[in-house]
Amino acid sequence: MPTAIGFSHFGAPEVLHPLQIETPRPGPGQALVRVRAAGVNPVDCKIRRGDFADAGPQRFPRRLGNEFAGTVLALGPDTPTESAVAVGTDVLGSTSAQGYTESLVVDTTGLAVKPPSLAWETAAGLPAAGQTARTALSRLDVRPGDVVLVHAAAGGVGTMAVQLAGQLGARVIGTASEANHDYLRGLGATPVSYGPGLTERVRALAPEGVDAALDLVGGDAVTTSLALVRDRRRIGTTVDQHAVEEHGVQRVGGRSHAALHEVVDLAADGHLTLPVRAFPLGEAASAHRAVETGHVRGKVVLTV
Repeated sequence: MPTAIGFSHFGAPEVLHPLQIETPRPGPGQALVRVRAAGVNPVDCKIRRGDFADAGPQRFPRRLGNEFAGTVLALGPDTPTESAVAVGTDVLGSTSAQGYTESLVVDTTGLAVKPPSLAWETAAGLPAAGQTARTALSRLDVRPGDVVLVHAAAGGVGTMAVQLAGQLGARVIGTASEANHDYLRGLGATPVSYGPGLTERVRALAPEGVDAALDLVGGDAVTTSLALVRDRRRIGTTVDQHAVEEHGVQRVGGRSHAALHEVVDLAADGHLTLPVRAFPLGEAASAHRAVETGHVRGKVVLTV
């Protein structure tokens, strides 16, 4: 029986524990994937803590993980003829609350073929960060010559957004701790420290103004963005629903198969980099603790 990681009640990282699950069977148009690595995202920690417990009835045990990379072991009946996957194909993709596992079933239409040049760990970290960043920049209409402010630019989505915006011809200013400033410079961004006085520091770096802003942390980041960007529809947040409702900024991100293929191709060609910190599947609690520090450079993944 495959092993997955889940939890039986909300709490600290220590509530995560192994679960023995039945080997899933692919249905029509689905693939059974032997998982090699799974991405860990801040939303996983929020679910584990119970941040969304008021959303509806809760059933336990619960599982986690929205992105993965692995090898196709079997295909269900009626697999679409346009599917690029076959048994033995290395793939990556998105899922919903089941990625921390040795095997899972997903629709073949949501899979992308993993290029041989991509390490398993990198491939597993690309779907969420890459799709979120690419679709967000599209929603914010980032164009050549724009000045784009990315909050939390050294994290997974931020790392992708900095590079993708630069490739679109924008000038990127990224907020990060001092320890990550050289890292952001290496990605092509102008770094700036977050915290009190951020608005003034950004104005000093971009006296001509900021055209668009991508918020990945919420709170004061949105306040700064509102002070710097004229058009509120060009301010996007992935986390702050209050700002969406109160100030009319955009909720951005989401999945797009076209975006996934784009970032995979760019990464395979060496045009996108994504630092990864890897933990074995059985050390999911340590992976969550690392994510919850808020200072991860790039992505945290679990190896299987």
